[in-house]
Amino acid sequence: MAKNESIEISDYERQRQENIAQRDKLLKQLAFDASSAGLGPGQKPKPAKPAKPAPKKKTAVRRVKEEIVPRRTSSRIAGIEADSEVAKRKAEDEYVAAQEAARVKRQRISGPLDLSEVQVAGKGWDKNANFLVDVVSRGANPNVRTFGDEEVKETTDKELRALREKMSGLELYNEYEPNRIKITPERIYSLGFHPVAEKPLVFAGDKLGNLGLFDASQSSSSTAVQPETIKKEDQDEEEAEADDPDPNITSFHLHTRTISSFQFSPHNPSHLYTSSYDSSLRLLDLTKSSSEEIYAPDDPSRDEPLSGVEMDPRSPHILYFSRLDGHLGRTDTRAPNTVDLFPLSEKKIGGFSLHPSCPHFIATASLDRTMRVWDLRNLSGKAGAPQVPALCGEHESRLSVSHAAFNSAGQVATASYDDTIKVHSFEGMSGWSAGRDLTAKEMAPSAIIRHNNQTGRWVTILRAQWQLRPSDHVQRFCIGNMNRFVDIYTSRGEQLAQLGGAGITAVPAVAQFHPTNDWVAAGTASGKLCLWM
Repeated sequence: MAKNESIEISDYERQRQENIAQRDKLLKQLAFDASSAGLGPGQKPKPAKPAKPAPKKKTAVRRVKEEIVPRRTSSRIAGIEADSEVAKRKAEDEYVAAQEAARVKRQRISGPLDLSEVQVAGKGWDKNANFLVDVVSRGANPNVRTFGDEEVKETTDKELRALREKMSGLELYNEYEPNRIKITPERIYSLGFHPVAEKPLVFAGDKLGNLGLFDASQSSSSTAVQPETIKKEDQDEEEAEADDPDPNITSFHLHTRTISSFQFSPHNPSHLYTSSYDSSLRLLDLTKSSSEEIYAPDDPSRDEPLSGVEMDPRSPHILYFSRLDGHLGRTDTRAPNTVDLFPLSEKKIGGFSLHPSCPHFIATASLDRTMRVWDLRNLSGKAGAPQVPALCGEHESRLSVSHAAFNSAGQVATASYDDTIKVHSFEGMSGWSAGRDLTAKEMAPSAIIRHNNQTGRWVTILRAQWQLRPSDHVQRFCIGNMNRFVDIYTSRGEQLAQLGGAGITAVPAVAQFHPTNDWVAAGTASGKLCLWM
């Protein structure tokens, strides 16, 4: 086809082009009319400002202190030719400077440091408000005494000095070393003496529900194997063992979980009541050599661990127990599995105690940091809801309170994680009216003792335990010491002794007095027994 020859188009295409031309003409005319009327595209109107929202609290922007490194400079601006020797030397110098800065950053800093100069996060350091002061003494120093012969010699009060000499004179049981008296297979959680005064019988409950029994009246010679019982072929191998035998220890598997507490009946010393984390109370009858369940939840699948048990000293059939969910229970041994429950705390009750002569008064220690005194003579509650005894008063500590124990004089000893032992003195409780309301001054401790109570995960919680009926009528209690000792204090907070000895290789955390004799026993996390008499 020739170039100058016109191209014939179809009618459809011709009509389409005409429509496009008419549309363009119309748009141009509309744009011209709008411009003439001042409606053309000019300055865009500002959008209306939205309603101002409520001011938000500005979050502090964390400023990261940048590392100061050699600043890169332009070789072109400096007039240095690329790929020249000068440029290479400049690059090498910058690399060496960066390496030196990194080396200085990693280098150990010798000499003293001020915390205000080395703080990298948190608010500004205030030396006067140093919160670490309260915890620097929490670390254990094994076998380092904080009380000893020097303190006893420096005592000016004659009565106090005589008492300190008496209690410090208790000697570690020497028939067997403590690391050989493994009274339970696992960690000891509860421990106590049988009330008989003629011979020291020690019982201990462990983490797996085992109850161990050790008779400290035995001697190493009495347990030795007689030569005629040894076969001749085994005599050479067993000769050393026969000369130095292990102590006789009896253990029973009474519960499936931790035996948290036990108590001998004040009415029948052959009856031992045990509480456990398996949610049950059991009675061990030593004369019948049998153990029976006294209380447990109706549903075996319900998990209601028990933290303590005590018998009413005035009633031979009433048992009280505490649960880890904050409830206190009361049951009658004549009617098993019948129980009255009192919700006393929203958090764990670590321990409780009945007043020995006024058992309607109960002291509880809880994870909510309080020690409370209750009166069971005055119960109240809405219809259909559990009744609650009258709260006489409470004292709040800085951290959780592990245990509360009454003595016969109406004093309560507590140990808490704020590294204190507190003694609260309540006078004339036998004459108190039902539901008496105590003031904050009356609830305040009469003595506060600084004591390291930071047991950690592997040591049983430290608890202050009174001697029930001291022969000299001087109220005193014992408590484990993280430096592998047992401390003894009076109700006025005066330290009487710090019991220790060779062969103690772990913290004797669970400590108890004999009810009447000046015997002290303590158990460790490895199931070993320490005994002073």
